[in-house]
Amino acid sequence: MGVRLKEREILLIESLSVYFYTYSGIVKAVEDLDLSIYEGECFGLVGETGCGKSTLMKAVLRLIPPPGKIVKGKVLFKGIDLTKLSEQQLQKIRGYKISMVFQEPSSALDPLFNNGYQIVETILSHEKIAQKNAWKKALSLLRTVKIPEAERRLYQYPHELSGGMKQRIVISIALAGKPDIIIADEPTTALDVTVQAQILDLLKELQKKYKTTLVIITHNLGIVAEYCDRIGVMYAGKLIELGSTLQIFENPLHPYTKGLLAAVPKISSKREKLASIPGTVPNLINPPSGCRFHPRCRYATDRCKKEVPKLLEVEPGHKVACHLYNGENNG
Repeated sequence: MGVRLKEREILLIESLSVYFYTYSGIVKAVEDLDLSIYEGECFGLVGETGCGKSTLMKAVLRLIPPPGKIVKGKVLFKGIDLTKLSEQQLQKIRGYKISMVFQEPSSALDPLFNNGYQIVETILSHEKIAQKNAWKKALSLLRTVKIPEAERRLYQYPHELSGGMKQRIVISIALAGKPDIIIADEPTTALDVTVQAQILDLLKELQKKYKTTLVIITHNLGIVAEYCDRIGVMYAGKLIELGSTLQIFENPLHPYTKGLLAAVPKISSKREKLASIPGTVPNLINPPSGCRFHPRCRYATDRCKKEVPKLLEVEPGHKVACHLYNGENNG
């Protein structure tokens, strides 16, 4: 029996913790994280490298490699807790109803098989369809992602394509099941600036065409500003701010979010030196007590060192985990 979600809520993450059990100690990569994602939106998940954003979304699909483990929490997709499903049950959802576009297309594609086979394999694993028709569908998907000379590319191998075209192959595989959610994990990392814009425009266009939910994982604030409806900011395994794109950029609340935005170079500014956040990212084997950002925060108090702040709603749709805001915007 599934759990009834709120209106428009397609994915609900509750109290999720993901740990990695290493020889050096237990890495608390994601801890007690709550997040709702809505049907049809483009949601951006941002933060520094190592903050846990990719780990969080891989946990949704139970793709955490050993020695990682989901230690507690729920991941509810359309009311079904994915953490409770058997591997066989999960296969009907993973890569079909929830698909992922990985940041390095060369690693995501198998060099031993041609591009068409890799799309067809995904189609046949989820649909009862004749192989001939699966190849026709694969060709149609290549045309959907705007690959030139689609029929020829179908029989080529990944090494014969450019980085941008390989990423389009990965996107076509992600689209094979007309997914409800597409998770794009740093989808433009290995691409040059011009191709980056083309891939992001394509993802946004496909999102509107198929009325799917798009989650973009990135550390690039320019990307979320242009493409996302809502933004979640992560720091050291915690979600520390959540709001609409306008709320995050016009009225950032958490000191970390303010620091991130201040560090972005502006054409209109004549500053010779960019702003930076003092200190370093904490070791998640032994993270700071209380608020994990307090060693780097100029507003930190004794309470910040002792008590973990809750994610509270400060204005409609805008939440922050900071003791500066006790349910009211005191900032």
